[in-house]
Amino acid sequence: MELRLLVTFEKVATVLSFTRAAAELSYAQSSVTSQIRALESSLGVELFDRLGSRIRLTRAGERLLPYARQIIELAEEARAAVTGTEEPSGTLTVGTMESLTSYRLPPLLEYVHHRHPKVRLALRTTIGDETRQALRQGTYDVGFLMEEETEHPGLQSVVLAVEPLALVAAPGHALAAGPVATADLTGQSLLATEPGCAYRDLFERELTALKPVEFMEFGTIEATKRAAAAGLGIALLPEVTVAAELAAGSLVRLAWEPPFTLRTQLAWRAGKRLPAHALLFVEQARRLVAEQA
Repeated sequence: MELRLLVTFEKVATVLSFTRAAAELSYAQSSVTSQIRALESSLGVELFDRLGSRIRLTRAGERLLPYARQIIELAEEARAAVTGTEEPSGTLTVGTMESLTSYRLPPLLEYVHHRHPKVRLALRTTIGDETRQALRQGTYDVGFLMEEETEHPGLQSVVLAVEPLALVAAPGHALAAGPVATADLTGQSLLATEPGCAYRDLFERELTALKPVEFMEFGTIEATKRAAAAGLGIALLPEVTVAAELAAGSLVRLAWEPPFTLRTQLAWRAGKRLPAHALLFVEQARRLVAEQA
């Protein structure tokens, strides 16, 4: 098995698209297809099921993938050790989420882009269970989590910062005048992003312990903020995502403190040897995110 074939296989298996893999590897699509066929021929098995315009890993492909990743990691480690390369380089696939990508990560992304141009970041937007599963499977190298828990089976993680939350509404909302109890919220119009987001799920758990509630879902934080500012209801969001609106007065913070604490974390698969460019990313994430908190 040639290393270049394993690199191509790993990329196709990660993005599940020959076209996208070709673009990310700077190959012609025909080259990616021929390399996968060559690898399948050398192993005597099919690695992908072709389902029209979609593909998925076969059982043989699923078994090969973790070995391919280990071989690629070791090859990068060996090359750095032998050549004495001081400048970190390589592609890092990062699981992230809207709130962090837009409001916490720009300084980190700018730092890596300008200071370490040989490190290529591939950001993948997922939340909660999806991110944890992708890390365990090796689809992501590292992933950001915003969770109440800090221990995750099969993963190693570092806490970057406590993530304050704010319950917000339009100015003049009936609950803006004074202290707010949890019971006061159950009869309100509630706005939220999609299920699976930790702060939404924990908020829902607190409210449904008193009375069943329903949320009007808007999918993204930006849409949820605009709906709240338009007077459609109240929303619990990370404070960093509404700081500008609170300062401008288009939203007000209600006097309700969440009975749970979320922490922004960076995680990777337990036992995984992080290469130099991944260690650099973890180190700078700890420094830059902590500075913003």
